[in-house]
Amino acid sequence: MNAPAPTLPIRALIAPVTPLQQNCTIVWCVKTKKAAIIDPGGEVPRLMAALEEHGLTLEKIWITHGHLDHAGGTQAIKELTGVPIEGPHPDDQFWIDEIGTSGAKWGMPEARPFTPDRWLQDGDRVTLGETEFEVIHCPGHTPGHVVFFHREARFAQVGDVLFQGSIGRTDFPRGNFQDLIDAITGKLWPLGDDVKFVPGHGPMSSFGQERRTNPYVADDVLAAE
Repeated sequence: MNAPAPTLPIRALIAPVTPLQQNCTIVWCVKTKKAAIIDPGGEVPRLMAALEEHGLTLEKIWITHGHLDHAGGTQAIKELTGVPIEGPHPDDQFWIDEIGTSGAKWGMPEARPFTPDRWLQDGDRVTLGETEFEVIHCPGHTPGHVVFFHREARFAQVGDVLFQGSIGRTDFPRGNFQDLIDAITGKLWPLGDDVKFVPGHGPMSSFGQERRTNPYVADDVLAAE
């Protein structure tokens, strides 16, 4: 279990899924126990069992970007539950369309493309129970990548934008290294060094820690360029 402090309005459970060990996160409103699954890459029965185990009611599916390991299980959950899919930004439509092909390549034949009920734009808000997350468009890894940020909890789900000690790859189609650096430094850093984040893979970190130690985007590294 990885969660913000219990006194805060949200909690979160991180469940690495698929052979690529992508961090799927279940977040929920503490008051209502309404939950969202962020980036359900696969292993849908396991995710549904986790909801039941914690007494949660699924309300939303949120997608940071259209890559297979983050979105391959989305359509299956939609068919099981009927809950709306929110995200990513429409510039990732072409990645969503490729999910079936990518699934066959990576040994995940159950992965299927889907149609979001709501595409997200920079500055949008998404609600969960009685709480709210901000949407931040952070292109670079993919052109339509978004981040979900809960201001009061100082908590962000950043997908493959930023990792502990690294950043997202930019060698995929329509990736852009400078866009990614600009998104991290111009959109994430101003949120505050105290913000803790769940990356798309690997352990949690904080923006402050990455500004001090990340070999790609630490303040002193960028200042030396």
